[in-house]
Amino acid sequence: MSILKPSLLLGALASLSLVDAHGYVTGIVADGQYHGGYLVDSYPYTNTPPDVVAWSSGATDLGFVDGSGYSSPDIICHRSSEPGALSAEVAAGGSIELQWTEWPESHHGPVIDYLANCNGDCSSVDKTQLKFFKISEAGLIDGSSPPGNWASDDLIRNNQSWTLTIPESVAPGNYVLRHEIIALHSAGDNNGAQNYPQCFNLKITGSGTQNPEGVLGTSLYTNTDPGIKIGIYQPLASYEIPGPALIGGGDSNPAPTAAPTEAPTEAPEAPTEAPIIEVPTEAPPAPTEPAVPSYSAVPFPPTETTTVVEQPPVVTKTMTTIVRPTDAQPTGTQPTATQPTNPQPTPPGTLPGDGCPKNNVGPVELDLDSMTTTELRDLAFNALQRLFTPRRQARRHSRQFGEA
Repeated sequence: MSILKPSLLLGALASLSLVDAHGYVTGIVADGQYHGGYLVDSYPYTNTPPDVVAWSSGATDLGFVDGSGYSSPDIICHRSSEPGALSAEVAAGGSIELQWTEWPESHHGPVIDYLANCNGDCSSVDKTQLKFFKISEAGLIDGSSPPGNWASDDLIRNNQSWTLTIPESVAPGNYVLRHEIIALHSAGDNNGAQNYPQCFNLKITGSGTQNPEGVLGTSLYTNTDPGIKIGIYQPLASYEIPGPALIGGGDSNPAPTAAPTEAPTEAPEAPTEAPIIEVPTEAPPAPTEPAVPSYSAVPFPPTETTTVVEQPPVVTKTMTTIVRPTDAQPTGTQPTATQPTNPQPTPPGTLPGDGCPKNNVGPVELDLDSMTTTELRDLAFNALQRLFTPRRQARRHSRQFGEA
């Protein structure tokens, strides 16, 4: 039967505790050089963790320090913290980017940065003797709509990172950078504010001469400071960032590097000079009447009428052509009826041999363009009626003569 090593068991339990946890700094970029941080979710369970510039932390639950611990050493660089073995070099006036794991959106609050001179080797410094001076702070951005827009929200928008500048006036030497987010979502209650301090060793170069006195880490805050005990679920006109005053040359409300919130502010200006194209709001009116289709002459089967004359009788064939509507568009061509081929004249009123009156319908010129669809339909109907009526009369006369 296999037995789990205590370190593995502790790691598994820690993973369960991180489900509802917060965040920590995984690494920093000092003047373009990346330095790994202290991975609190894995290094505590390793026998030989690597040497890093970050201070260690016992907050394996990714928890916080509240107001009840402001006078405890835990508030300095987090719970049970120890100095890092290495230091990151940065020039005065240079920048440091701190890269966090995912920070909860609900944990609104300020982002504050301090320096403390180690006056020697920071890897063996006594943290309780460090005196911190504030070099950067950012708090409430817009409090009109609770819970407001805060520096922590800028950190989230900037891909979970925060960038600060080392003041040019700071004298060269070995320093501890104290970087901190204070979550205020429960700060309306006593000891409700949540502090998340993170520390890193720096070697600052340059020609600055400023060496501020600073304040002990255990004296930075009290649990009744206006910026510590505050309800953020109401409109806020202002916010007092806790801690000592910012030193001369420090950075108040630093903007995150390449903050995505700045891009849209200039984008809408580009189209203002673009040419304006007018688009009609109403489509042209559609025709209220359908176009009159054209009509082409299509011959129907010719009718045969027998014409009888005195001496000798001559039989002629007369072709009568009518028009029928088609789907073609108007062409402007006027159709005409087909003339009969070599007709033989017959005196008016002369009855043919069968006793039927002669059909005297001749060619007719039609103005199709001026006729409506209804008129054209009536024309075709009348033509057909006049075509077949004589034939019915002829058959009726034939029956009458036969009976006689």
